[in-house]
Amino acid sequence: MAILTVNAGSSSLKFSIYPTLHGSVLPSILSGSFEGLEPGGKTELHYAYQGVEHAEHFIDLNQDPFIAALTHLKELLLGIEGLPPIRAVSHRIVHGGSEFFQPVISTDAILEKLSAMSALAPLHQPHSLDGVRAFSQVFPNIPQVLCFDTAFHKTMSSLETSLALPKEITDQGVRRYGFHGISYQYIIGELIENSSKARDKVLMAHLGNGASLCAAIDGKSIATTMGFSALDGLMMGTRSGSLDAGVLMYLVERGYTHDQLQDLLYRKSGLLGVSTISADMRKLKADQSPLAKEAIDLFIYRIIRESGAMIACLGGLDIISFSGGIGEHDWSIRSAVCQKLAWLGVELDESLNRKATHHLTLKVSTPQSRVEVWVVPTDEGFMTAQEAVNLIKDQSL
Repeated sequence: MAILTVNAGSSSLKFSIYPTLHGSVLPSILSGSFEGLEPGGKTELHYAYQGVEHAEHFIDLNQDPFIAALTHLKELLLGIEGLPPIRAVSHRIVHGGSEFFQPVISTDAILEKLSAMSALAPLHQPHSLDGVRAFSQVFPNIPQVLCFDTAFHKTMSSLETSLALPKEITDQGVRRYGFHGISYQYIIGELIENSSKARDKVLMAHLGNGASLCAAIDGKSIATTMGFSALDGLMMGTRSGSLDAGVLMYLVERGYTHDQLQDLLYRKSGLLGVSTISADMRKLKADQSPLAKEAIDLFIYRIIRESGAMIACLGGLDIISFSGGIGEHDWSIRSAVCQKLAWLGVELDESLNRKATHHLTLKVSTPQSRVEVWVVPTDEGFMTAQEAVNLIKDQSL
């Protein structure tokens, strides 16, 4: 059997096939993505199978683009000889709120509850849930498993999750939740397999277009930089990160509407906003303008500033790990962060650091370093596939 893992966006869909054997998930054998799923868009399918890259372009004017893509995906999977049959479809859902801390099989009632949380993650939640509904339509007899990005942080204390607001507001679920939990669950598992220090004081850095830090002890989250929404904490590709609420009141006084603020904070800030060039770190590194340098420097500074808070919550530091698109691929960002943390006893092996790839979990600190430094290529698909296998086994589906 196999698990089909998916991550649905507003105009894209990423997917992977993970075979299973005796309740364990094996490495992905097929992965790809659809792009251009917006209305009127030109749909592109890219996928890799058995080491061979494939690309297709198609337009189906008679169907919703998302449904057309899924129908195409179903035909593709059925047409590949020897591909294991799909036992479940596993979805990454950004927000589980105060109710969903374990993977669940999708039902109409559960989707209705999760839809009510869309205001907590407006860029992610609606599209993810639309994806679940679409998969249920195209793959009607296959369980749809929902895995929640907030669930890993259920171990945080009430002090970490509480906000200093009136009780009538916090009673509505206004609190700190934390995100990137599926990634952190995978990362801490990799660290535990590879380091004897992984159950001590660990700082995980998930750095990409979305970015956050997580502090863990005994493999459990105790603090994280994202809070009530995925806007909090670190500076990101197009998101501002932590922001004085007074700035929002100022902008409201200047006439900004709710939608304008949402667009500003989610889509026009961060690396893009500061640089005025791009949200892509690679493009900023290739640009010699002062604004590109300012954006990169601020990104690094905010990592250091927020790391200080996480390390204080931990009461020290034994391991720091880097994951995500930037964390896994950009050796110079890792180097800059570690240099700023040298006072903690962080000593990077620059040769190993430059050799680290996104295919291998690797320690890149020197033997003398008091703090281990790791590069851990995260695999949220593998994690959601394993969660689906565990849930189906427990429920004897």
